[in-house]
Amino acid sequence: MTTIALTQDNFEQVITGNSMVIVDFWAPWCGPCRAFAPTFDKSAAAHPDVVHAKVNTEDEQALAASFDIRSIPTLMIFRDQILLYSEPGALPPPALENVITQAKALDMDKVRSEIAAAGVAAEPGTGAG
Repeated sequence: MTTIALTQDNFEQVITGNSMVIVDFWAPWCGPCRAFAPTFDKSAAAHPDVVHAKVNTEDEQALAASFDIRSIPTLMIFRDQILLYSEPGALPPPALENVITQAKALDMDKVRSEIAAAGVAAEPGTGAG
């Protein structure tokens, strides 16, 4: 599977329309972003059940700002419209695989219960609010 380009216009639709989405916030001028791209592409091919998407922070500055992106690359993982992971930095392939495996293994009913118990509203497309 290839990666999807996310924009302000399609972001929420992609997040709410898929059970798991990995988002790479990047920029064309960013060396670490370019170095991470092949790892991200290989992950997309290895996990056709997971949407791999990219946000060009140069073109989508408002979207990047809405997630308070201060360093790129930044990787986020959404599952069932809940933000599970958000970390800056390019992950090596084994670390990316490990994060994906952990996200897939989570009991999302338990995650939702924990969010509810903490009194945090989960908003579609924005993770826990």
